[in-house]
Amino acid sequence: MEEIKEITPAEVKEKLERGEKLNIVDVREDEEVALGMIPGAKHIKMGDIPDRLEEFDRNEEYIFVCRSGRRSENVCRYLQELGYRVRNMTGGMLEWEGETAPKQ
Repeated sequence: MEEIKEITPAEVKEKLERGEKLNIVDVREDEEVALGMIPGAKHIKMGDIPDRLEEFDRNEEYIFVCRSGRRSENVCRYLQELGYRVRNMTGGMLEWEGETAPKQ
């Protein structure tokens, strides 16, 4: 099985500060994202991903985020097997030191 590509919270923060357009998807539950999300991230709960595959483009890369990096890793594994380009943000929001914003 192919390894899941990873990205650190610090790398995500640097890319955002440089103005790079990132496809960040937060897979946490509603009550978790109520505490704040990475600005610009899209919220799709982990359990909803299989029903919302039409929202993903196989030509784009997506960075998945959860609280600690475990759920997002599972989502990455699932989507990678379906042919999507994915990265897991290791350490999740527990290690995020950038700004957070309320869910849009």
